[in-house]
Amino acid sequence: MLGLNHSSVSEFILIGFSPFPHLQLMFFLLFLLMYLFTLLGNLLIMTTIWGERSLHTPMYLFLCALSISEILYTFAIVPRMLADLLSTHRSIAFVACASQMYFSFTFGFTHSFLLTVMGYDRYVAICHPLRYNVLMSPRGCACLVAWSWAGGSVMGLVVTMAIFHLPFCGPNEVHHLGCHALPLLKLACGGNVSTVALGVGLVCITALLGCCLLILLSYASIIATILRIPSAEGRQKAFSTCASHLTVVVVHYGFASVIYLKSKGPQSLEGDTLMGVTYTVLTPFLSPIIFSLRNKELKSAMKRTVLSRLLLQSSRRGW
Repeated sequence: MLGLNHSSVSEFILIGFSPFPHLQLMFFLLFLLMYLFTLLGNLLIMTTIWGERSLHTPMYLFLCALSISEILYTFAIVPRMLADLLSTHRSIAFVACASQMYFSFTFGFTHSFLLTVMGYDRYVAICHPLRYNVLMSPRGCACLVAWSWAGGSVMGLVVTMAIFHLPFCGPNEVHHLGCHALPLLKLACGGNVSTVALGVGLVCITALLGCCLLILLSYASIIATILRIPSAEGRQKAFSTCASHLTVVVVHYGFASVIYLKSKGPQSLEGDTLMGVTYTVLTPFLSPIIFSLRNKELKSAMKRTVLSRLLLQSSRRGW
């Protein structure tokens, strides 16, 4: 399906951190700790939302879906990256490379779509509070989450099919942490590589900029509404409900803009590898920290959840 019959390459070599041999063990320990923290943080958020009835609201439903997409996104990339840091054999099969690209794009775009949906949720809550229960009904929220996942799957399939239908004639060294689109396009051969690269770039940029624009429009309306609130306490309370989401959006698109808009210098291969860490490890690592620290209601519920589990374990030991 992905054009195996048209390619002389049966596997790729992931260069990754090979240019930094003396730092690989340090990178492994650092990224392993960050990955475990990302998993535990998102699992704690999901467990807290599931167990606290007061958090069974649209905003936290979207946050739970966001945590799931983040866990799956990191799972598609980071374990393989950690294994490569301890191995000298960094080859990945053609089909496995295509699968990694599909899942990373699927969960990555799902993450962006869910952030957009969360921005819309805050827009309705602050700008149209009387219509909130109607516009954000359980069925409507479920549809928004489902459409986010469906949109991410379509984007992942379109990008992966477009790239892996190209022939790969050699060399097969991917100068990146994983099967990323741009390094693989540099290895493709044939007359339509530039056309596919342009199409993939336009599709991805249009989708991401569209999400970013919708979020900006939502917050423009939110800020205008908050400024009309007469009391300072009311303005602060309204803004606090969307502070964590806004912070994650700034981090998410801030790193993306640095990566994709930076100039390509002579050391771009090593630079791209290091910059790839920001959206494969660092951004997922920061997300649960931001949501747990900036959201007072979630932070209090997480404390109660952890405390109740500790008390339950101590009572069992005493028994």
